[in-house]
This record gives sequence, C-alpha cells and structure tokens, in this order.
Amino acid sequence: MAKSLRKYQRSPPTPFARKITIDFGALSLLSILHRVPPSKFELRRSPPSVVTPILITKQFRRKWLLNPENEVRAGRAAMAHSVRVAAAQMTSINDLSANFITCSRLVKEAATAGAKLLCFPENFSYVGAKAGDSLTVAEPLDGPIIILARESNIWLSLGGFQEKGSDDSHLCNTHVLIDDSGNIRSTYRKMHLFDVDVPGGAVYKESSFTEPGKDVVAVDSPFGRLGLTLRFHHGAEVLLVPAAFTTVTGAAHWELLLRARAIETQCYVIAAAQAGEHCEKRESYGDTLIIDPWGTVIGRLPDRLSTGIAVADIEFSLIESVRSKMPISQHRKPVEFWRSASASL
Repeated sequence: MAKSLRKYQRSPPTPFARKITIDFGALSLLSILHRVPPSKFELRRSPPSVVTPILITKQFRRKWLLNPENEVRAGRAAMAHSVRVAAAQMTSINDLSANFITCSRLVKEAATAGAKLLCFPENFSYVGAKAGDSLTVAEPLDGPIIILARESNIWLSLGGFQEKGSDDSHLCNTHVLIDDSGNIRSTYRKMHLFDVDVPGGAVYKESSFTEPGKDVVAVDSPFGRLGLTLRFHHGAEVLLVPAAFTTVTGAAHWELLLRARAIETQCYVIAAAQAGEHCEKRESYGDTLIIDPWGTVIGRLPDRLSTGIAVADIEFSLIESVRSKMPISQHRKPVEFWRSASASL
C-alpha cells in the first residue's frame, strides 16, 4: 500500500452527522464501508490534494459513526502502516503504593518513547510475600487501582490484576485493557491456572485461591486485533502475554514458547514479564520480549532483570505479508472436524 494515502473528508449536509477527516488506503476504506448500502453515501475519488465530500445520512451516522468498534477501525485506518508499542518489565512487591509509583514512571517513559500502548506484566499491582496476601488487596474493576490507571492517557494492558472473586476466599486473575480515554475496552479472566511443583523450586497452586475464567477474548484496537488469550482463530493480530514465569521454567521455556507462538499464529507477541526477587520465597525470570510474526525478537531490555520498557513498532504490512505467503489459517480444520474425528476413535 502506498505510503502517501489519499485524504477523504466526511462532510455531512445535515445537522444529524458530524464532520471527520480520515486517511484511508483503498483496502482500509473498503473494509470500513463495505456494510453500507451504496444509496447511503456518495463517494468520488479525487486527486490527493483535493478533499472529497461524502454525504452521510442520519441512519448511517447512527449505525456506523456511533459504533465504538467502527471508531477503532477508523482510527487504525487513519494511522500509518506501523504503530509503536511498549512492554514493561518490573519487580512488583507487597506494596501497592510502591508498585504504582513504578508503573507511573514506566507510563511516562513509554509516552516519551512515542508508544501508544504499554503492556504491564502479570501481578503488576501486587505480589504477596506469603500465601493469601493477594486476597487482602483484591478489589472490583471500579476500585482505586483501575481508576488511577484510567487517568494515564495511553492505552494500557494491565495483566493480572487481582479482581474480587465470588467470595472472600477467591479472586480473579484479570487482564484489563484500557484505552487512551480511560475506557475499559475488555477484560479477560485467566482460564488456565498455574498449579505446579517446580523441580528444585517452589510448589505453587493458583487454583487454591483463584477462580478460573470462562471466556476467550479478542478485541479491535488501533494496534490491530488484540488477543488477550493465546488464540488465533478469533482473528487476532497481536497477542498480549502478561507473565510472571518462575526462574526454572523461564530459563527453559520462556523465549522458546513465545517465539513458537508468534510463528504458529503469525501474530506479533508482546510479552511483559515480572523480573527478579519479589520476596524471600518468590522470584521471577524476567526477559520482557516483543516478537514479530516471523518469530524474530524485535524488542528486548538489555538486562533480563532490570525495570524498564522494551519498545518496538507493529508493522501491519508484515502481518499481511507473512499470512499471504504462508496462509496457515486457511489450513485449519473447523472444530466440528475434530469432534467428529474424536467420536470415530
């Protein structure tokens, strides 16, 4: 797609519609307008220097302009072919205020670097010193932590927030996505809980105090379709992987799994990690990574255990190129195929 995009202006002839100016490539324009009957608007292609009027009816405005999902698509279409993102690395402790100060500093660093999205690791707001500590700080989605995060003026992926559960003895490990206007765009409650006895390490049983989620989540954004879980059949283009890997499993599996996931899904992977010693009994591997759809690491902190951000650009053209040359999503069998195959065994 050409670097210089033609400009179009929606200039409503009636007080029912508003005027917006959006930059479109031809494919982006078609993807946004394809559901609108031709009778609803008039579109004339003009030279790049000319503003093109489009007549928009009241019905069109209600159905399209007021739909938040379409506003996100328009925002992405108006952006360049790439967008800058950042992934945070930190060592959360059992002090909410100290963790928030660190988060605030990282938000400022990301904004200064030009990032439009900052991804935080799992348990960004709190890591307890002993079993059961997290239950004491769990709060609802309208609690103080999320309210403060909504004032950041940048898109935030808050991985592993301790949300109140159905009773006092359980919480939800909740991934919250907040846009730059402070709106909660999506939430994903961790489904696959971490119950493990690490050889030579600690025994950890997340299911003893955490309720598993039930829903797979993907959401449109200016950074592509975000998968808040590791699923590519929901059309995800960028997978968000907030984590707090142990040092043993991290050394063996962390980068290997993430690069494999990027390759097999042909998605960007943004993996924000906890790093270093949280308390006497808990330590995380670190090594925050941003990986492209070809499996190449394009963002990484120079120190695996330091606090800071990794920055990289999401190139939408690379996603399209990789998927067109190797269309593995088209080779996938539907769920019904596997059900029937299993039934025949």
